[in-house]
Amino acid sequence: MSFPRALPAPRTPNPMEAPPLRWGILGTGWIAQRFCDAMLQHTRQRVVAVGSRTQQGADAFADDLVTRNAGVGTGSPVERAVPHGSYEALVADPDVDIVYVATLHHLHLPHGRLALEAGKATVVEKPMGLDRGEVAELQALASARRLFLMEAMWSAYLPKFDVIRQLLDDGALGAVHSVQADLGEHFGPEHRIMRADLFGGPRYDLLTYPLWFARWVLGDLDEVHETVTPAPTELSPDGVEGQIAVAARTAYNTVASLFATILGDTPTTATVVGSAATLRIDGPFYQPGGFALRAHDGRELRYDEPRIAHAGLHYEAAAAARAVAAGRLTAHQTHHQTTG
Repeated sequence: MSFPRALPAPRTPNPMEAPPLRWGILGTGWIAQRFCDAMLQHTRQRVVAVGSRTQQGADAFADDLVTRNAGVGTGSPVERAVPHGSYEALVADPDVDIVYVATLHHLHLPHGRLALEAGKATVVEKPMGLDRGEVAELQALASARRLFLMEAMWSAYLPKFDVIRQLLDDGALGAVHSVQADLGEHFGPEHRIMRADLFGGPRYDLLTYPLWFARWVLGDLDEVHETVTPAPTELSPDGVEGQIAVAARTAYNTVASLFATILGDTPTTATVVGSAATLRIDGPFYQPGGFALRAHDGRELRYDEPRIAHAGLHYEAAAAARAVAAGRLTAHQTHHQTTG
């Protein structure tokens, strides 16, 4: 294909048109708050219940959700989610259609299993498991019970990545040779990411994004080499991983260079190099934003979308709702699991 005259339009359906489901939120942390806010402000999804380890935690989350979202987004009154003082009570709630698992990384397997065994459609925050075995266990359980299961890799459902997918499928870059992606943020010693008992470090929180992107573009990575250095002891007495550099190759001799760190901020950009053109995604590449497609002769096309940061989580919620309402067991977005 020759260099396109214009970029294709995103094919992402209007999130407001996704059939409204009744969501139960398992976990009350930072990502759960942002996921709920995004849904309530940009879709017709309903948050009808929340589960916490304590009744106090569930009550506080339910109250704060109403306060934060009153009069925001659609303008409809925000209902107060039923607060459950245990995760078991949440998944047993007959008014819940679908459960969003938003607990710590090492709890995704048991809490995903809990929701599926209760017969609920389930969205598990990324990574779905700590390794391939955990992911396979959840997938087998969902398949056996004919239940919807989805990993919440929200980037895969953003409009800009649909545009990029069309460019890749149409051959606008020519033969793809390589992917480069990085994600670095600075964290203080008080953050949970510095705790080994909570599976801290960049592997599960940050590296998931560059790794997902490389696989999404190139396919399976057959040969992977890592260089890992620990976080300084003054930041993490437990000695969690501080930074990870990855060099990978596929069976087709395409390569990826990936990097993640919790020790400082990096550009957090991504690049795809092809024989005809190069695609450069603005940082932070995994969030809503822009990119440039530049031919080797200097011609360039630019894509932009509102930089709404984590409000973009609503796209994955809408994708899940459409899939569940249609009776599908997976969402319509081809992407690789983030667990290596």
